[in-house]
Amino acid sequence: MKLGMVGLGRMGSNMARRLMRGGHECVVFDVNRTAVEQLCAEGARGASSLVDLLRALTPPRVVWLMLPAGDATEQTVAALSDGMQPGDIIVDGGNSYYKDDVRRATMLRPKEIYYLDAGTSGGVWGLERGYCLMIGGERDIAERLDPIFRTLAPGRANIPRTPGRDGAGGTAEEGYLYCGRSGTGHFVKMVHNGIEYGLMQSYAEGFDILRNASSADLSAEYRFDLNVADIAEIWRRGSVVSSWLLDLAAMALVEDPALTHYTGFVQDSGEGRWTVVAAIEETIPADVLATALFKRFRSRLEHTFAEKMLSAMRNKFGGHLERPSGG
Repeated sequence: MKLGMVGLGRMGSNMARRLMRGGHECVVFDVNRTAVEQLCAEGARGASSLVDLLRALTPPRVVWLMLPAGDATEQTVAALSDGMQPGDIIVDGGNSYYKDDVRRATMLRPKEIYYLDAGTSGGVWGLERGYCLMIGGERDIAERLDPIFRTLAPGRANIPRTPGRDGAGGTAEEGYLYCGRSGTGHFVKMVHNGIEYGLMQSYAEGFDILRNASSADLSAEYRFDLNVADIAEIWRRGSVVSSWLLDLAAMALVEDPALTHYTGFVQDSGEGRWTVVAAIEETIPADVLATALFKRFRSRLEHTFAEKMLSAMRNKFGGHLERPSGG
């Protein structure tokens, strides 16, 4: 298929590369001309503007956005809709708030422009590993773009089938899923990211306890000098707490056992907050997810080893650069 890709940051550029490797044609645009030129050198067609991008596509056109949530996405959707025709499709693969998706889909409906929200997980590793996709919008439109989703998704790879799923059908085992009507894709991705916060916080606190087992405040007979990097490594192998996040934590600890290159200043990108808001609206207790979010707030005030651990994992899975220690 042929599609436009708008937003060529860490994920958008690699998604375009994965699509081109899978035989799709990509017309790319970003305000950063260098990013456009890099992909043109790899086989993409560059566009100088959104208008130019639409001209390069044949109706019905598909334009995938990988932009920051908020104004950047809002303005781009509005600009695209002004130049689109009935039957064209906008896919928002960024981390937009699901309520904005519902509003945008409603706004575009009278123009007969279709809008899909595609929660996308995979970070900087997605080019090789593939992207987990959670899709919301009209089912028939999502099915029309199945070749794109299938190319971006990881596929079954070597992950064993969950017992009891024989004959279940669907695409979940391929790594992408139609979740429901507009907003559901980003709603599911929002909760995914809230869980991510909680998992990362649990690992960070556990490693902090291990590292401080040698504290002078402890009685000598209960004081342990532990190799935290080695402990992370053994937990990767046969442990019930093994995970990809633990793999990345182990990698960070091998590279920098004291995490001296991280200050522990940990940003939040919005989804954790929205998850807590959703829990409040549903009157669902979410103690761990809320605490993990608040810990990120606190990390910007004072920095512990746990917070450095969070910075390290966030850098490893998403390429998020944190301020260096002393910087």
